[in-house]
Amino acid sequence: MARLDGKVAVITGGARGMGAAHARRFVEEGASVVITDVLKDEGEALAAELGDQARFLAHDVSEAAGWDEVVALAEETFGPVGVLVNNAGVGQVRALLDTTEAEYRRIVDINQLGVFLGMKAVVPSMRRAGGGSIVNVSSTAGMVGVQLGAAYSASKFAVRGLTKSVAAEFAAEGIRVNSVHPGVVVTPMTDKYGFTGDHPAIRAIPARRPGRPEEVTALVLYLASDESGYSTGSEFVVDGGQTAV
Repeated sequence: MARLDGKVAVITGGARGMGAAHARRFVEEGASVVITDVLKDEGEALAAELGDQARFLAHDVSEAAGWDEVVALAEETFGPVGVLVNNAGVGQVRALLDTTEAEYRRIVDINQLGVFLGMKAVVPSMRRAGGGSIVNVSSTAGMVGVQLGAAYSASKFAVRGLTKSVAAEFAAEGIRVNSVHPGVVVTPMTDKYGFTGDHPAIRAIPARRPGRPEEVTALVLYLASDESGYSTGSEFVVDGGQTAV
């Protein structure tokens, strides 16, 4: 039996990069998936590629009203939501004194508020499903401070705290909540930072290479599946040893 047979999943930021890797693997493992993203063309193309087990909805995670539409689409098409992967996020490398209030709020709205809104929206559906798993994608920047990343790191630390609080609140109902903390992973979002083998960020990783999206997906899949049934309120790091030194 496939590891996600019969499960209905919502994956935000799913049009490309890590989110797309999650969506492809989830479908392979038997899940039905609603992919959301602001990247409409790429999201629709991915859903078409994945076939009847996937749907795409253009969606800004920082807007509460859109979340109701996401859950409604999932339930009407596939059934109650059993898995939420809060994957959508934005990054920024900027000195504190150069970061505007508007920039800070934008990062918090997407990376932090979006996670809060997503969890709030899916819990009633997960109750109807008889339980579920929420996987919040944070970052190693949510484990340790990141120089030139005050806004980003603050948002990702918040995701870690949100995860623990909500996990404790709903554990008795069979709704699990965990956070995943990738290090440097090669995606379209990180490409602009030039994370090659000669980059200082790569040289500082004991594994001496960036991660691949599918390596994060393997961990997300485990947390989405019943195999991790006794894991909740925890952080899972996938970073090539970056935070070990």
